[in-house]
Amino acid sequence: MERTGSVFEDQAAAAARCIFHVDMDAFFASVEQRDRPELRGHAVIVGGDGRRGVVAAASYEARRFGARSAMPVGRALRLCPQAVVVPPRHARYREISNAIFAILDEYAERVERLSIDEAFLDMTATADADVLAAARAIKRRISAGTGLTASIGIGESKLVAKLASAYDKPDGLTRIRPDETRRFLDPQPVRRLPGVGPATGARLNEAGILTIGQLRTAPPDLLDGILGRQAESFRARAAGIDPREVAADRPRRSISQESTFEEDLHGLDEITAVIRRQAAQCAERLTARGLYARAVHLKLRSGGFSTLTRSQTLAGFTRSPDEIARAATSMAEGWARYQARIGVRLIGVGVSALAEKPGPEELL
Repeated sequence: MERTGSVFEDQAAAAARCIFHVDMDAFFASVEQRDRPELRGHAVIVGGDGRRGVVAAASYEARRFGARSAMPVGRALRLCPQAVVVPPRHARYREISNAIFAILDEYAERVERLSIDEAFLDMTATADADVLAAARAIKRRISAGTGLTASIGIGESKLVAKLASAYDKPDGLTRIRPDETRRFLDPQPVRRLPGVGPATGARLNEAGILTIGQLRTAPPDLLDGILGRQAESFRARAAGIDPREVAADRPRRSISQESTFEEDLHGLDEITAVIRRQAAQCAERLTARGLYARAVHLKLRSGGFSTLTRSQTLAGFTRSPDEIARAATSMAEGWARYQARIGVRLIGVGVSALAEKPGPEELL
């Protein structure tokens, strides 16, 4: 079945690019091991609020036992009981992150910050013979300046670069040339392909599609039945095709605060007190960045890890803690009317639909 006018037509343009994905290795945990020599060589879990908290990062010594980020701390400790749990120090991580990004800015005109510890660099202007030298120089500079290691993936697209950076962690350097892309991607499990979540991965596996290569070569009719209108996009990704450019200074899309508790909260008064505090923190961060928000989000997670999320679009833009708290509290009251018996172990308040300079008529 022949297809025309598809994203495959972008392959020639993408092949001319050179993109780095720089990813710090177990960043939070590595910072703690660097700052506290007694932790070096030991399993370290960075997480908050005791055993009921969530793992923010796990050192490679802890990962060998199955501990992973986003896992409940209690479960991580059952897998790795010898691990040392340390609370996160976000101000310290931001300080070191700023030093890392100052280094990256020296090597590329366009640096897209993905998070506090990873970024894409557009290195297309670098001569082919100098690409690996530049990557090694970046790794040396980061190591000398921070005492930490970074893994770098190099590819013709963001997708390939990101998968390449994870290929040989920690302290890895993997370059995938355009003519090596399919050989690199084909044997990898289909779940590693960006965009293939647990449910989609399960449907593909049930259809006998276990690897990225099998997804790339699957009959279009089969993919259409599983993926619907997204089939062509997934097939392109499986071929390593990703026309997205490195976008410098990507605007922030949301700001949020979350808290996890040792004991479940049941009373609405307790929950709204937390919401007001988190709303004030969101408002403070909006003010510090010169931003306003028009949407408020609420997340409530039960002790059984079921999660309820709600959002509300405001009548105008705001960075008032009272307005943010009022919207989030109204959503919590709706929850309380129907599910007050269910204890809450996590509360999160967030804002989105951000703008720098809304007009006076757009403000609340």
